[in-house]
Amino acid sequence: MSTNIFTRIKETVSADLHTMLDKKEQKNPIAALNQYLRQSEQEKEKVRKLIDRQYKLKEEFSREYLKARDLADRRLKQAAIANKAGEETMHEFALKEHEEYQVRADRMKASREEALEQLETLEQNYEDMKHRLKDMHLRRMELMGRENIAKANHQINKVVEETSDKSFSKFAEMEQYIENLEYKVNSSYYKSTFDSKIAKLEKELNEQAN
Repeated sequence: MSTNIFTRIKETVSADLHTMLDKKEQKNPIAALNQYLRQSEQEKEKVRKLIDRQYKLKEEFSREYLKARDLADRRLKQAAIANKAGEETMHEFALKEHEEYQVRADRMKASREEALEQLETLEQNYEDMKHRLKDMHLRRMELMGRENIAKANHQINKVVEETSDKSFSKFAEMEQYIENLEYKVNSSYYKSTFDSKIAKLEKELNEQAN
């Protein structure tokens, strides 16, 4: 197992996010977080490949163990047959082979058990890594949400500050324009009806005179 690689991966995932984001040189914490998550995802992929390799090793140890055990049992039976037949040379050869296969089987069994224990530990750490990364992704969403709100409020405040001094003058100008427009309309109407009103007054005065 690449112990150094796994230790480095574990330390990387266990790093304190807030400490990283608080560094003065990090002018864009969201970008820094995205970079951190990309690196962590790459490290997670390395662990997944190590787990796959460990699975294959465990299976290979199992096959070699079963093969050596079967050969050890066969040689033991053959040794018994040779001994019964009085074939001393064949008997000794079979016993020697049995011992060698048995030692190999014991070694492969121990290696398989060790690989299995390492695999269980690796899988537990891998699951822990995935949970940590999921939490980091959720934190990124939360930070992005807060960043959006902060930017929106900043923009709103900027607009309000820029227009607050101008808004009253704009409204005053609009009101003056409307008043002038009303005056012009009323004046035009008065002028257009003035002649008819004079004619009506003249008629009423003539009728009173008669």
